[in-house]
Amino acid sequence: MAYDATPTRAGPVGLACKLIEFWALLGGLVLVGIVLMSTWSVFSSAVFGAPLPGDFEMVEVGCAVAAFAFLPYCQLTGANVSADIFTARAGRRTVALLSLLAAVVALSFSLFLMWRMRAGMLDYQEYLETSAILGFPIWIAFIPILFSLALLAVAALITLTDAARNVVAER
Repeated sequence: MAYDATPTRAGPVGLACKLIEFWALLGGLVLVGIVLMSTWSVFSSAVFGAPLPGDFEMVEVGCAVAAFAFLPYCQLTGANVSADIFTARAGRRTVALLSLLAAVVALSFSLFLMWRMRAGMLDYQEYLETSAILGFPIWIAFIPILFSLALLAVAALITLTDAARNVVAER
C-alpha cells in the first residue's frame, strides 16, 4: 500500500512521514543548487573564460546526496520501480504478499547500505581523503546519505506494517 499524502497520519508515523517528505524536498533543492552552480560555471566560462573550479566535484557529491534523499520518499509513496506486468492479473492477496516482500527487501537493503556506507565514511575520515580540486573532505557527503538510509529504513518499516495489514485483511 502506497502512502497517500492527503490523509494525515497521526503520532510518530505521521511525524516520520512529514520528515521524509521534507528530506525529499531538500534533495530537490540540492538539485536546483547544482543546476544553478553548473549554469553559472558555464556562463562564467563563456563570458570570463573562468569556470568555477571543482564544479564537477560538487555535481558528483550533490547528485549522490539528492538521489539518496529521494529513496525514502519513493519507498513511502510506492514510487520505486516495479514490474506491474507481473501483477496486473494477480489477485489482491498475491499483490499484498509481494508488497510485503518488497518492504522486507527495502528494509534489508537500507540496513545493509547503512552498515557499509558508515564503514566507507570512517575509512574516508581515517585516511583524510579529499576531492582533487577543492580539497573537499569526501566523508562529509556520507552524513546526509546515512541519514537518508536511516529514513529509508523508517519508510520501509512503515510500508512493511501497511503491507502486513493488507496481507491479514486479504485472508
